[in-house]
Amino acid sequence: MELRHLNSFLAIAEELHFGRAAARLHLSQPSLSQHLQRLDRSVGVELVSRNSHEVRLTPAGEVFRDRAQDIVTRVRGAAQAARAAAAGRAGTVRVGYNFPAGQRVLPATLAAPNARHAEIDLEMVEMRTGPQLTALAEGRLDVAMVYGKPPATGLRSRHLLRVPLVAVVGQRHHWAGRDRVPFAEPAGESCILFDRTQSAAMYDAIFSAAVTSGIQLTVAEEVNDPQATAIIAAIKPMVGFASALRG
Repeated sequence: MELRHLNSFLAIAEELHFGRAAARLHLSQPSLSQHLQRLDRSVGVELVSRNSHEVRLTPAGEVFRDRAQDIVTRVRGAAQAARAAAAGRAGTVRVGYNFPAGQRVLPATLAAPNARHAEIDLEMVEMRTGPQLTALAEGRLDVAMVYGKPPATGLRSRHLLRVPLVAVVGQRHHWAGRDRVPFAEPAGESCILFDRTQSAAMYDAIFSAAVTSGIQLTVAEEVNDPQATAIIAAIKPMVGFASALRG
């Protein structure tokens, strides 16, 4: 069974006229008839019945038409997908991001490429900076949206967004309700921090600010989940740290 024979059969099924079907396919009528005969032999049944007055599909031809159309459509789609992939317009792009990037960067950034290249699939996963950079190095991500400039060589980066650092405290904490807290004030507070491997840039920024302010932080809890940090701060008189858009 050949694709050209299916195309010839479908043209006959739509036109119900050998002359029009042949003209549509730029074939001679004898060639069109040969295509149909070979398809009949391949399938094992007669698909088209014709006499001097009419051309019609047999019951077998009626059933075969839908299946044949599906095959032809799939083959054309496969060819289009292959051409798009060869031109770099198809495939899967795996994007890692943190919460601020998901809120402020991704929606606008991805809108235009999605409109121009709908064939490209996007796989997106929210992760902290450290796990993103590990996934990028291992080939599990194609793009990472992280805090700070990646230290690894061989990676290119671009500044997209600046977000301020904020303190995370519970409603009963004596800082609650204050718009600003000088960074020197955490000197007397029990703090919640994350492991440096989770986000080296933010970790270093926090300790750099402490050094600049002439204080030493007291890290009482180490928690890598931002949501868990907020929960602990809500129930204990402790101070966590996050970006203004948490992440």
